[in-house]
Amino acid sequence: MKRFYREAAVVEADQGFTVHLDGKPVRTPAKHELRIPNRTLAEAIAAEWAAQGETVKPLTLPLTRLVSTGIDRVATRRTEIIHEIANYAGTDLLCYRATDPAELVARQERVWQSLLDWATERFDAPLCTTQGVSPVAQLPTALTAIERAVATYDNLLLVALHLATSAAGSVVIALALLEGKLNAEQAFDAAQLDESFQIERWGEDAEQTKQRAGIREDITSAARFAALLRAD
Repeated sequence: MKRFYREAAVVEADQGFTVHLDGKPVRTPAKHELRIPNRTLAEAIAAEWAAQGETVKPLTLPLTRLVSTGIDRVATRRTEIIHEIANYAGTDLLCYRATDPAELVARQERVWQSLLDWATERFDAPLCTTQGVSPVAQLPTALTAIERAVATYDNLLLVALHLATSAAGSVVIALALLEGKLNAEQAFDAAQLDESFQIERWGEDAEQTKQRAGIREDITSAARFAALLRAD
């Protein structure tokens, strides 16, 4: 849509901040006022709007979209979202290991097992592994522990956690990212370990390049959003 405002400004409000466009508050798709918990994130969102050209492009407003999702969707479906994220533990990427070649098996053991060991220590959530794609049953206590960990996040951090989990195919990788165990690049590398190994051997086609770029962008956005939420 065509740009309809001249300037974007941060305005202090009850329990946080808002962003105004020529004096009018930015609203979510559901028409709620965009309420932002801290000034650092509010300023980053205002910068997104200020950077728009003659046309406002929603894809270049990722922080606005993430806050809107937290307000419109997570606030009204919090329990459902928590279950949705935690359910990844039942089929977590890190639990399904290759049988060969030996180099890939060793790489998965080195990278993925260290993350599962961290989840065991951090959340008391030991997840079982298997070779191949046959389903592996996880201990109910481990699944409950993961869900308990997810439930500690507030609505906006749940948006970041959900984005990272779905991008990585692993709630363990997403938790490690938001808990500071991994940075965005390390989380991407862990999530794409198998794909990167195959690319090293056979090369990468255009579709893979596009898909991996999207995954990297989502993980990076989740990490940045979480960092901004925790600023100030």
